[in-house]
Amino acid sequence: MRIKKGDTVEVISGKDRGKRGEILKVIPKKDRVIVEDVNIVHRHVQPTQDMPQGGIIENEAPIHVSNVQLVCPRCDEKTRVGAEYLDDGTKVRKCKKCSEIVDK
Repeated sequence: MRIKKGDTVEVISGKDRGKRGEILKVIPKKDRVIVEDVNIVHRHVQPTQDMPQGGIIENEAPIHVSNVQLVCPRCDEKTRVGAEYLDDGTKVRKCKKCSEIVDK
């Protein structure tokens, strides 16, 4: 996967198209990510001892990784990601538009 936890992404398809958010969790086995304030689902919860009032809870549901695209921190545009090796042998991610290194 070319997207990691903590990256800022933009949704490129679906009901939340155009929204930006930070990656909260990556699920590589299912090729899905959970993005902050994107793909909100409502869950009806019975009252329990932990939550005596019960009610409707809003949670972020996973979205397929092909429906999000990384936002470059330098040029602030959604972009594809390339890989590059530095002189010391470490592999880093690179913005395809401005050639800036995305990894911190």
